[in-house]
Parts: sequence; C-alpha cells; structure tokens
Amino acid sequence: MNGTVRIATRGSALARWQAERVGDRLGGAAELVVVSTQGDRDRVSAIHEIGGTGVFVKEVQEAVLRGEADIAVHSAKDLPAITADGLVIGAVPERADVRDAMVGARLAAIPEGGIIGTGAVRRRAQLAAVRPDLQFGELRGNVGTRVRRATDFDAVVVALAPLERLGLTEHIAEILEVDVMLPMIGQGALAVECRIDDEAALEVLAGIDDSDARAALTAERAFLRALGGGCTMPCAAYATVDAAGVHLEALLASLDGTTMLRANSSDTDPDRLGTLVARMILEDRGGRALIDTGATS
Repeated sequence: MNGTVRIATRGSALARWQAERVGDRLGGAAELVVVSTQGDRDRVSAIHEIGGTGVFVKEVQEAVLRGEADIAVHSAKDLPAITADGLVIGAVPERADVRDAMVGARLAAIPEGGIIGTGAVRRRAQLAAVRPDLQFGELRGNVGTRVRRATDFDAVVVALAPLERLGLTEHIAEILEVDVMLPMIGQGALAVECRIDDEAALEVLAGIDDSDARAALTAERAFLRALGGGCTMPCAAYATVDAAGVHLEALLASLDGTTMLRANSSDTDPDRLGTLVARMILEDRGGRALIDTGATS
C-alpha cells in the first residue's frame, strides 16, 4: 500500500481516537474518511429497534467496499458475528481493558429500587441478577453524552476502555469485575477490516495484528455466531489466552436476569472453542428453550 492510508470511521470522538490510533500504529500518513451510520443518526430508538448488531458499522464497511477508503476501524463489539461479504478482519490490535464501569455511584450504594441508565440488555440482565430490586432506563448516545447523563439516573454503566481512551476516568465510581459483569463479545478490542482481495492492505495490517487479541476475539465471535448471530437475548463472552491455549467464559440470560446460563471451556483452536461453548449453553444448559421463549415473549 503506497501513499496515504484512507481510514473509514464513524465521526464520534471515540471512533476518531480509535482510527487515529490505528493510523499511528501503521506508521505512515493517514486520512480519516468520516461516515455517518444509522446508529449515529438515530440516537433515540433502542438498538434492537433499529436493526441491532451492525447499525454502527454497515455504512463504514460500504465505504471500503466502494473503494472510498482502504480500511475501516471498528469497535469489535459493534461487528455482526458474520463478516460482510468482500471484507476480512485484517488486524486486531492489542486489546484494552474489557470491564464495565459504574458512573455516578457504586453498585452497592444505589438505593433500593434505584434506576440504572443503560440500553444494553446484557448489562440489565447481569445487574438484575445481582440486584433484583433495580430498575432500568433507556440510555443512548456517545460516551460523553452517557457520562453527562449520569445525573439523570442513580448511575449509568459504560465500558471502561472508552473512558480511558477519552480521558474520562475521573467519572468512574466503580469498575465491575468480570465475575459480576461479563463483557460484550469483542469489548475493548478494535477490528480493522479491509477488502478481502486487497493484498497490499492485508500485508500492512499484518504488522499491527496482535495474535492473542485475535485469538480471543475469534473465540468470542465464534460463540456469538454459533448462538445465532441475530440473537437478541442477553449474552456475553470473554476469552483469555495463555501458553496452554484459549479459555472462554460465556453466558446467555433471560431479559430479567432470573435465568443465567453459563459455560466455560478451553481449546487450542479459538473457532472450535467458541462453537463448543455455545453448544454447551444451547444444548446442555437449556439455552435453546430460553431463546425460543424469549423470541415469543
């Protein structure tokens, strides 16, 4: 790839930070190609009402497919489980902290019946499992908006990584450990896509690929894919990598958090691991029935 690398990205402060971070890692000149997505334009509707997974990436991906950009930088958690035709994840740089954070108050300090601001069914279900008394209010918008709106609720929940990336850590009241709040698939990771036939881009991106981060993301995405890429039930997964292989902890929950199905396993093949853990939850833990019940409720 010669000359300036054109990087497709959303226009939020976080998205620009992430794109610029990748540009810096690539070491050459970079130009941001800012794209407006459906998720950016509609900041009122719940995510599942406007298309669910993919509402923050489709238009960015299309810019690459049309040749208007060479690569696209995404928050990996925004990507659908199945990669769009014609694209490939060319790099997964080093992963940031995967945990979630409370803004406004610590979890234990929220009064009985308190209201938590979050639009994520994953967060609602896991918090309800710990604190069945809590209520939840819809919260959309970029990270800065959600932090500012913490005063509208007893507290809000935000991923830790963007707070760190945007210098907003002074607003953190508590960091939630993964045994309390298992993260979203891909949380804290970046995914850099390019056209599947762009050999020059693939060669350049290989230089910033982190093998452990890629293996972890591959396992988590395989879990989501095997669960059903369009699954709207609360689900979460977190993979770690060591010398023995990849370890994956995952869950599927009911919307109210009263049912929490968990499974974990290890394997040297991350794709196989994700599929295995999904099968454990779906077939051995009763997840299939949970999804069927949720789809008709």
